[in-house]
Parts: sequence; C-alpha cells; structure tokens
Amino acid sequence: MRLPGTRYQEHGWEQVRKLLGQCSLQACARLGPATLLDADIEQSLGAYVEAVGQALHASAARGRAPGNSYGDTSGELALTLVYELQARPADWAALCAAVAAEHARVGPFWEEANGEALLRKKFNDLYAVLRDKVDSDNYQAACGRPCSPNRMYACRMLDTAYHEVARLFEGWREHAAQVGAILGREVVAMPIEVRQLRTIGDCKPEWIMRWSESQERHAGSPGPLHTKSKRFASLKNSPDKIGAILREIGEYELLSANRDHDWLHDAGEATAWLDDYWRVLGESEQGATPGPDLILEAREDALDVMESEAAPDPAPPDAHDAARLALVAQQVSLPPNYLLLATLGEDRASWAARRMAQESLPVRLAVYLKLLGPFDDSYPAEWLDPVSGELPTMQQLAGLDGISLPTLRKRRDAAIARLNEMAGMEEERRWA
Repeated sequence: MRLPGTRYQEHGWEQVRKLLGQCSLQACARLGPATLLDADIEQSLGAYVEAVGQALHASAARGRAPGNSYGDTSGELALTLVYELQARPADWAALCAAVAAEHARVGPFWEEANGEALLRKKFNDLYAVLRDKVDSDNYQAACGRPCSPNRMYACRMLDTAYHEVARLFEGWREHAAQVGAILGREVVAMPIEVRQLRTIGDCKPEWIMRWSESQERHAGSPGPLHTKSKRFASLKNSPDKIGAILREIGEYELLSANRDHDWLHDAGEATAWLDDYWRVLGESEQGATPGPDLILEAREDALDVMESEAAPDPAPPDAHDAARLALVAQQVSLPPNYLLLATLGEDRASWAARRMAQESLPVRLAVYLKLLGPFDDSYPAEWLDPVSGELPTMQQLAGLDGISLPTLRKRRDAAIARLNEMAGMEEERRWA
C-alpha cells in the first residue's frame, strides 16, 4: 500500500521487521536483557540504540534487501525507525513496562526455551506501533490532513482486504460460494465484476463488508470487521468511510504508478515495440502468401473506391444525443451505454491515446484490435463486449462509427501509419 509521505506500509516491511527483531535480540544479548528492567529509561534507551545500530550496520547483506518501492533498503528503514524510537522515549518506556510485567509474572522469561521468541515479539509489537505513528505523522505533513496511527492501520487492513477479494475473484470457480456471498448473488458464470476489479479504487465497500462477514463461514475465523475488537468499530457499518479510504489509496497508487522512475522511457519502449511489430509483420508478408483476411480486405477496398471521403468524421461520443448513442449501440448488439463507458474507461494519458486523439473511439479500438488482438490484459473492462469478453468486431466498430467496414479499415491503417511515423520521429529526437 502506498500513501503520501509513508515509507513503511509496503510489502518490504516484512524484511524490515525481521531485521529489527534479529538485531534487537543481538543488542539484548550484548547488553543483557535485564537492561530492559532498568529504572533509568533514558540510559537504557541510549544503550539499546547504540547496540542495535551497530548490529544493523553489521548485517549489511540482509539490510540491502528492498524495503519499499521508493528505493529505500530494509537497513535504511530499520535504522531510521530506531532513531525515531530514540526521539520517542514513551514508546521505549511502554516496551520496558511490558518486559517488567512479564518478568514479574514468570521471572527471567528470556532464559526459557521460548524466551527468545517472546522477547522478539515484544520488539515486533513496539516497532509495529511505532511505524504507524511515524507514517501517520509523515502523511499529515505531506497532505495537511489529520491521520491517526489507528487510521493508518485501518488503511492497511482495507488494502489487505481488497487484495484478498481480488484473489477470490481471480479464482472465482474455486471460490464461487464466497464470491457469491461477496457479490450478493449466486455465481454460475464468470461475474463481470471479475474484469471490472482492476485496482483498489474499483473495489466497492459493500464487497469488503460482505467478504469480512463471509470469512467465518468460508475461512474458519471472523473477518476484521466482524471480530469483537473495537479497532474497526467506526468502519463496521460505514460503507462511505470504507469507500473514501479505498478511493484515496487507489488515487495515490495511480498518481505514483511510475514508481518515481523517469516516464520518458515509455516513449522509447513504445518505439521499440512498434519497430518490432513492423519488422515481424514485414517478415511474415514476405514469407507467405496473403491470407483470406487480406484477400477479403483487398476486394472490399476495391468495392469502396467510389465512396466519398469528404464527409467529416462523426463528433465524439459525448457530443451525441444519448438516445442516438443507445440506438446505435443496440443495432450492433452492444450495451446501450457502451460508447460512453468505453470513452470513460480509456487511459487518455497513454502514449498511443495521446497520439490518436483526433481519431474517433471506434477507430482507436480498431487500431488496438489490429495490433494487440481481440483481448489483452491492458484493455479496460469497459472496452469489452460483455457477450464475447473481447473487443467488438470490426463490423460492430464500423456500425458504431456510422461508416462502412472498408472505410474503417482505411482509417485504422492510416492511424497505425501515423503512429509508426511519430514513433520514428521521437526516436530520432531522442538520439539527436
């Protein structure tokens, strides 16, 4: 999970946690666990920070593991959190109090068979609380909005819940009963929601609530919103709050999707991809006779020679009357609101979309159909025909655009030629 200002909320935290636990045990072995019982909190904290810092520097190999997608290593994140602890003696005092209570109950527990594991768990608990305090403070500094450590914990829980819902949707055949419980209806075929759930921002709060409710029946233990814990009490019956958090996480993930790398490499990758495409296409045309599709296209183009190209392109979908759009879509066996949803689902910031902005949506879809095929993981769910699960056929796209099939082919091929030309020009500028 990524949120503004946070550094400890991603999967790399597991490596940071293990590193802090391991080095904390080494520090305790060096100082003696009884140091944690010292009444002088400031002195014991100073001694611990010095010892654990040395242990972290000594574990260089493990510390080089990635800690997050910002480029911080596990060692850097662990050391930063130790320095934060030094600035927050109250958290150290809470750890010492927990150790003292355990010692008063059973004596020097660290000498028992499971004593080391128990001591490590207390350090793990300390840093788990501290990381949410640090990240919530940094979130407030980055956004100017209030955020408590408990809210940061709730964000992480909802992010985890979304990934679990996505996992169940992906394996809907094996988990049809629970997916049905989440969607609120019986599942006998692939639900359209499986294709629609692309990011956490697409996840509906009702799905999270029903997933949590169904966990005890399908997984054997209650979900986070249905335990006796009061930690998520404010979310249990608040789909609006859940939805707001899901959208916030999704929006920031979209905003930071390039993971802080230079976005200009996208143009180079697109150029290389198109170069590859034209090379393969050229080789295939030279090494084989035209297939039936090419022969058919040639015949249809010949029949279409007399068609006038003077008429202007149709206005973009959002300028059409809604009733006409619905009628056109129904005539080509597509949902009435297909054009509107397909337009909204398009990533207008993509390299290809920006360079085909002057083309109508059906022409743009025809280009993707030609280059990538009827189905590709990159296609938004809104582009797909609900019946076939693929892009509309060329015949359907021509009907949507109000033009003949040969004309659509000509406009599609012209758009591809322009893409290729622009990619070549950008490549030349890049190397100039």
